[in-house]
Amino acid sequence: MGEDRPSATPVVWCLASAALFGASTPASKLLLDDVGPLTLAGLLYLGAAVATLPFARKGGSPARRWAPENLQRLGGAVLFGGVLGPIALLVGLRASPSASVSLWLNLETTATALLAWAFFKENLGPRGWLANGLVVVAGVLLAAPENFSFAPAALLIVLACACWGVDNNLTAVIDGYTPEQTTFAKGAVAGGVNLGLGLWLEGGTIGAFTVLGGLVVGALAYGASIVLYIRGAQQLGATRSQMLFATAPFLGVLVAWLVLGEAVLAVQIAAAVLMASALGLLLTDHHEHAHTHAAQVHTHAHRHDDGHHEHTHADLPPEVWHTHEHAHEEVRHRHPHVPDLHHRHGH
Repeated sequence: MGEDRPSATPVVWCLASAALFGASTPASKLLLDDVGPLTLAGLLYLGAAVATLPFARKGGSPARRWAPENLQRLGGAVLFGGVLGPIALLVGLRASPSASVSLWLNLETTATALLAWAFFKENLGPRGWLANGLVVVAGVLLAAPENFSFAPAALLIVLACACWGVDNNLTAVIDGYTPEQTTFAKGAVAGGVNLGLGLWLEGGTIGAFTVLGGLVVGALAYGASIVLYIRGAQQLGATRSQMLFATAPFLGVLVAWLVLGEAVLAVQIAAAVLMASALGLLLTDHHEHAHTHAAQVHTHAHRHDDGHHEHTHADLPPEVWHTHEHAHEEVRHRHPHVPDLHHRHGH
């Protein structure tokens, strides 16, 4: 019953999210020349809120929206992912070599996996743990040619990774809001708090170009990126989606090779091979056993050929992804699965 492997579409969502967010690091580094890290964090998240507002006005699940667990998850995601994480990253980015930041950001993958295993009922088999290790090693190799060094500020990057690990896991299990609504909430609250703190503590005058640049970068690298990531995480689980998200540095290297004409280094090839091997292990990991689904009502992107969504729509092919509130009856069955919103059972 259902698909033997995750659909390729959520994988593409996560890779696109990684590409957009990867572009934000150099852009943010440039903007930090004219504005403080707190103020910039506010602008980036307000840009995300502005970009998602038109799409956040409808949808979601009224039956689940005000459930205490969903409110707690959303609040935690906003606090850890929207306030604490970006502040730690941007303060550390200002004082750290770029290669050190690239290296330590890979710890987000490990933090997400450990938290998912310990607290969020995500199963990861031997192949998955090996893939996780290869992702981290690949990131280390990718940063090595740039003569990275440990800086005290790198501890802030580690803190940011831990915060985003919490955020990733909380976001993956929110089922009362659409990805656009979750992103808008995170952007509006985190943007307002960070911008207010920045104007209070950092002072100074913000130029129009800096404001516009922060909002545009935030709209793409935070708004669109977060929406795509949430969609992928709801289908693949936090750990698998984060491993796919960790490909962001490799997309930058590819641009450097093809567009900037930079030399292709052996260590970069080795890192790319390790990352490709990790993704191969991740996407071929097999997990199957009999399990029970409790009756529930929720909202998320889904299709009707996956063995879990039996309702029908006129003139909508079963393989088409769409989002709306829907109900599930209790069912017990056996099939290969990943820790998406329907498979958060214990083992």
